[in-house]
Amino acid sequence: MDTVMAIIRRDLSLVMRQGSDAFVVLIFFIVTVTLFPLGVSPDPLILQNLASGIVWVGALLAAMLSLDRLFQTDYDDGSLELLVLSPYPLEIVVLCKCFVHWLTTGLPIMVISPVLALMLNIKTGAFLYLITSMALGTPIISLLGAVGAALVLGSRRSGVLIALLIIPLTIPILLFGVGAIQAATEGYNASSPLMFLGALLLFSIALCPWVIASSLRQVVS
Repeated sequence: MDTVMAIIRRDLSLVMRQGSDAFVVLIFFIVTVTLFPLGVSPDPLILQNLASGIVWVGALLAAMLSLDRLFQTDYDDGSLELLVLSPYPLEIVVLCKCFVHWLTTGLPIMVISPVLALMLNIKTGAFLYLITSMALGTPIISLLGAVGAALVLGSRRSGVLIALLIIPLTIPILLFGVGAIQAATEGYNASSPLMFLGALLLFSIALCPWVIASSLRQVVS
């Protein structure tokens, strides 16, 4: 546990030194969601029907902005090789790094999303399902994004490659996240989409760290 906390504190301190990255992610999310009413329609009924999709697509695109730097800094300064060669399981190390990524990108997005949803005329009864779906879905985006970041580490235009690799994999997250909010908005039972998101999160936590660690070992070797 001491090792886990040390890794989390280290990555958090690195993020704080480069605080503009997390700030840009949040601003991008706010601007993206805010521009949709201007480009689609200011009609409250139309916005209400599109709101869940707008919020989720904005969250996905915003989270993608910082994924290319998830392992790049450690790769550039040689820290990644030390992490791979350390006696601690690399899977735990990368899981901690994914948690820090979610803490600095997914959590702020989750916190601000109800405010933007209110602007998009989402019914207040759906707010709980919005927050719950974000709490379950955004960590999956961080884990899948870390897989993409590890696979393209060291290549040119890694940000574009990560998006090409990961966005197709996030389609189930979008479907279940949007489905939960839509069901709650229309008065239906929204527990099924949330349970599917929970299952995807558990599956991602179990599988993604192993894939990421294997990719990083290949990069370092």
